[in-house]
Amino acid sequence: RGITIKSQAVRLPWISGIDGQEYILNMIDTPGHVDFTYEVSRSLAACEGAVLLVDCAQGIEAQTLANLYLAMENNLTIIPVLNKIDLPNAQPEKFAQELANLIGCKPEDVILASAKTGEGIEGILRGIIDRVPPPKGNPNSPLQALIFDSVFNPYRGIETYFKVVNGRLAKGDRVRFVSTGKDYGVEEVGTLKLSQVPKKVIKTGDVGYLITGIKDAKDVKVGDTITLVNEESMPAIEGFEEVKPMVFAGIYPVDTDDYEDLRSSME
Repeated sequence: RGITIKSQAVRLPWISGIDGQEYILNMIDTPGHVDFTYEVSRSLAACEGAVLLVDCAQGIEAQTLANLYLAMENNLTIIPVLNKIDLPNAQPEKFAQELANLIGCKPEDVILASAKTGEGIEGILRGIIDRVPPPKGNPNSPLQALIFDSVFNPYRGIETYFKVVNGRLAKGDRVRFVSTGKDYGVEEVGTLKLSQVPKKVIKTGDVGYLITGIKDAKDVKVGDTITLVNEESMPAIEGFEEVKPMVFAGIYPVDTDDYEDLRSSME
């Protein structure tokens, strides 16, 4: 679906006030194209904050604006960042003011950064830690987890990526996917630190992966809710929709002189 997961435990000894503490930042990199709006909305629903990354030379693009509105609808904390400030044609003052007007902050709240030189990276990490609230939820409630992506592993079947909204999930549990009504045994569960880290239990607020031996990708639907079979049934998380997968293709004639013939044939 074009969504990749980047999660890393990072030690930040150079930020004052948090020396020695370890922060787990589960970061979801979402596609910006409008055709993935639903998938992006479910990814945002699994987050507490969003980094609004804008090119300092081009400004705010339409698809970025659309995703910003999705993040605001999900009540996420928005961290505005202007990237590529090292470019000769960068206009940080202009676009910082535009961002400030758009999300209702001050221009000085916009973080100026350059992924190329490393400038501003400390400010982004500090902004995430200082501004984004911790996950909410009740660890003592029945399990309620949100699926926001899945990948196919030829040896282990479908690997489901999800966020635990309420409750806890352990290896050996039996889970139910609400939209399909199908039950599965949990063969492995864990968190992500660039690689998969198996755990016995993951709890409220955690983002992780789940392996149940599912072979058919159609059985894992983005936006679906995971519950435990032996617990009191929890309601499905709002926002789920049935998605129709689509493939976009560009078709061209080998000989450009045949273009009109191709178009009329397609019609």
